[in-house]
Amino acid sequence: MGGRKLEGTIPVSGAKNAALPLMCAALLTEAPLQLTNMPTTLGDIVTLSAVLGELGVRTAIHKDEHTVILQAKDKTSCHAPYDLVRKMRASILVLGPLLARHGQAEVSLPGGCAIGTRPVDLHIDGLRAMGALIELESGYIKATAPHGLKGTTIVFPKVSVGATENLMMAACLADGCTVLSKAAQEPEIVDLGECLIKMGAKIEGLGTDEIRIQGVEKLKGTTHDVIPDRIETGTWMIAAALTGGKLQLKNAKLDHVTALVAPLEEAGLIIKQTGTDIIVSREGRPLTGTDIMTKPYPGFPTDLQAQFMTMLTLCMGAGMVTETIFENRFMHVPELCRMGANITVHNGSAIIRGVNSLKGAEVMATDLRASVALVLAALVAEGETTINRIYHLDRGYENIVDKLRACGADIERVK
Repeated sequence: MGGRKLEGTIPVSGAKNAALPLMCAALLTEAPLQLTNMPTTLGDIVTLSAVLGELGVRTAIHKDEHTVILQAKDKTSCHAPYDLVRKMRASILVLGPLLARHGQAEVSLPGGCAIGTRPVDLHIDGLRAMGALIELESGYIKATAPHGLKGTTIVFPKVSVGATENLMMAACLADGCTVLSKAAQEPEIVDLGECLIKMGAKIEGLGTDEIRIQGVEKLKGTTHDVIPDRIETGTWMIAAALTGGKLQLKNAKLDHVTALVAPLEEAGLIIKQTGTDIIVSREGRPLTGTDIMTKPYPGFPTDLQAQFMTMLTLCMGAGMVTETIFENRFMHVPELCRMGANITVHNGSAIIRGVNSLKGAEVMATDLRASVALVLAALVAEGETTINRIYHLDRGYENIVDKLRACGADIERVK
């Protein structure tokens, strides 16, 4: 039931998109890797744990302590099966570590959200440049490195977070120096690199578009604290703007969402960093239409596009959203229009003209970020909204019902 301002405190969980590659890094050593501030209840964490289990990784998940301990001491298999990998694209990140440490890997082509083709060719091309022999057969990537991986210079034709992560991990145990040019610069990349350095890797250039990795003979275990989830942080910032309430976001980094700050301030939100918290409110100001264009980090994140569009549905005037990362990432538009939004899509851009109110309706989530966009819409819609297929939501947002309820939302999960 919509119509309530969100007021209160929300603890931001550890970043899913940092946690998943960090878990795969456990494959690079036989020593234990302990990850703290982990979003332990997320569906993707459970799925990747199962994938790693198939590969011989012992995983202990301590949900209450938000800690995961992984140890890849005994290799039982280098085969990551379709039944598990199809559920989540991040499973492809086992490919580089397996190949680097064991010289072989057989990984199913991945699944995940249906928001575009998102091919894995950059992963494969990079590993081939490092000396791997790779064939695609029966839906599997079958790779061997009979003489080990060799350091080389790889220039990405386009920015790829996953390929940067996979090749950076593989390069840690390669022979010689690997240079990743036009590499992704996301905070999650930096977090992974900092953990690998604690494990004994030699990495320079984190946070820039050129990362240099000098291969070492072996890595050791370590303990690493996962960064807060910048997409969750941005989602709650948008929720405060949309509902007109005031939220204190615990354990959140404003410097990880800088591309979101300016358009939110332009739309009317007041944003302050206080210690490790972010405080956001609109203080009675009207929502004003503004434009965004998604770009690789440090540009506006594609993972916040749907949420921002939802906010624009109730703005004064109009705003434009241009999506440049994924070709199918406007699938939430028909569902928002069912709730009364005025949105016109033309190719990769959408014009959103503000309306007086949204109306509760029965809607369907199509992917992870679209699902939370519909939750945001439901928070301000008149009447009751039912959101179906929320398993997408459970992949990326930890305890979302409890967090929203604690701030005054009328929301419940229906079995």
